Amino acid sequence: MNANQRDEQLFFSEMADVIPLNKGRNRADAGSTGARTPSDAQLARRASAQDGEQESNFLSDEFVDLLPANDPIEFRRDGIQTGVIEKLRHGGYQVDSQLNLIKRPVIECRRELFNFIRQAHHHELRCVMIIHGRGKSDESHANVVRSYVGKWLEQFDEVQAYVTAQPRHGGIGATYVMLRKAPRARQRNRELHQRRRAP
Repeated sequence: MNANQRDEQLFFSEMADVIPLNKGRNRADAGSTGARTPSDAQLARRASAQDGEQESNFLSDEFVDLLPANDPIEFRRDGIQTGVIEKLRHGGYQVDSQLNLIKRPVIECRRELFNFIRQAHHHELRCVMIIHGRGKSDESHANVVRSYVGKWLEQFDEVQAYVTAQPRHGGIGATYVMLRKAPRARQRNRELHQRRRAP
């Protein structure tokens, strides 16, 4: 008996009592009988988190059409001047903050992006960057996340425009986002203009 035959015999003897998975059960199943039952405290925390998520996070969790992996993306709302989008496209605005979504699950990206955009707007940031990575194919995880990010950003009233980042900031792997001014900032601008006009 040679070494390969001994290894094979040892492998089969070790695997003798292993039961193969049934077809269709090759993924985690929360309803399986072998799973431990969560405690009441865990269930309460989950319910609380889900309630908060449902009340606040309006981002769609439906499937999206995948973007071509190597095509830049761009969006602007009606009324946004072309000069603004051009300056954004050329990286002309200072990036005030960034969110890194590389290799994160899509459901986590949805939650993180929602919180990030809301907080950025609350803190009166104007230009932020989302780093989602660059995939080699349309079906790659990075491109799936990028496709969702493009769809989600359009669902925020706070987002005025977004474009693919410049190569120095990651190119196809990142997106610049222009946020509208927060109400406090708009009020300050109005007051400043009124003071300038006063005799």
